Amino acid sequence: MSRETSVVAWVVAIAATVAGALALGGLLLAECAERRDLRYRTKPAASLAFLIVALACGALRGGLDAPMPWIAIGLVLGAVGDVLLMFPGERAFLGGLVAFLAGHVAYVIAFAREVPIRWWPDAPAALTIPVIAAALGALGYLWRHLGAMKIPVIAYVAVITTMVIGALVCEWAVRNGPLHQHVATAGAILFFASDLSVARDRFVHPGFVNRAWGLPAYYAGQLLFAWACAG
Repeated sequence: MSRETSVVAWVVAIAATVAGALALGGLLLAECAERRDLRYRTKPAASLAFLIVALACGALRGGLDAPMPWIAIGLVLGAVGDVLLMFPGERAFLGGLVAFLAGHVAYVIAFAREVPIRWWPDAPAALTIPVIAAALGALGYLWRHLGAMKIPVIAYVAVITTMVIGALVCEWAVRNGPLHQHVATAGAILFFASDLSVARDRFVHPGFVNRAWGLPAYYAGQLLFAWACAG
């Protein structure tokens, strides 16, 4: 990549990040005012922004043996989930859940390209036990509200917990890898936190307060995943 191309890519990534932040502001306004029409415009725009950042940061380089394309796949699946979750109804929610679950699997594969999964148990328990405890605590909080969704939610929690553990293992084990691991780890933790807000909104107590912090955490997490691919 030439110096000129690199500069253009950085400008595009920064501009897309700013545009994403503005779209997020519009989305929060839409959620607060219950403006479905504004939500349909701002939510896809906010999701498109992190996809553009990923492309500008070179997320497609290296082939499927590298972690970056798997991050890109996870981001695309996240954007699909975002669109599905805009619509009411059980089918849309389940479709979004499956899209996000598949996206987390892609992130797990990305981290496994850095550190093979068979080595993950060698990581210090201090890294993994808090994540597992947080996941079990979240399941315990949600359990009596889940009804017929217990099995899908258990599967989802297992996968996102594995994803966060993978990020922390890479943080612990990898130095100078192809991903900016500090950035990716922060993205994974924010994504985990944002899913708690979605679960609370869907199963426990719906309200704008969930989205007021959950949406910024989600979009910040996805943008960090995209920026983690910067070469």
